Amino acid sequence: MTDLTHLDREGRARMVDVGEKLPTRRSAEALGRLRCAPATLVAVSEGRTPKGSVISTAELAGVMGAKRTADLIPLCHPLPLSSVVVEVTLDESLPGFVVKGVARCDGKTGVEMEALTAVSIAALTLFDMLKAIDQTMQIEAVQVTSKTGGKSSSWGT
Repeated sequence: MTDLTHLDREGRARMVDVGEKLPTRRSAEALGRLRCAPATLVAVSEGRTPKGSVISTAELAGVMGAKRTADLIPLCHPLPLSSVVVEVTLDESLPGFVVKGVARCDGKTGVEMEALTAVSIAALTLFDMLKAIDQTMQIEAVQVTSKTGGKSSSWGT
């Protein structure tokens, strides 16, 4: 089990020691979707939702979530985030919302988990704010689409 970086020789979970790594500029982008009824999109676009400004609230919640990633995921390192941007857009072709999160830092480990957390929390917030008018919603396809920095350098779009 010593090949697994988050387990010690006895198989106990541990945080990886990144103390010897040099800081690099790092970024990660994640995407996710929330499918909903077409009428839900109309209600959001016309500002007729019972809980107010759905999109701006979800975007803010995503940023707040990214900042708390190390509190939520047991073996994540707390990172000095330099930027988190969350964008929620309506997509009539789903129908639903596309949620994009981008996290950046200058650090010793990547920000993929922060980008994923931002997208997940934003999608959960959309769900919470719209559940009174749509019980058919589904959160799906939350994934890292690109990353830069670190030993493995860049990948994705």
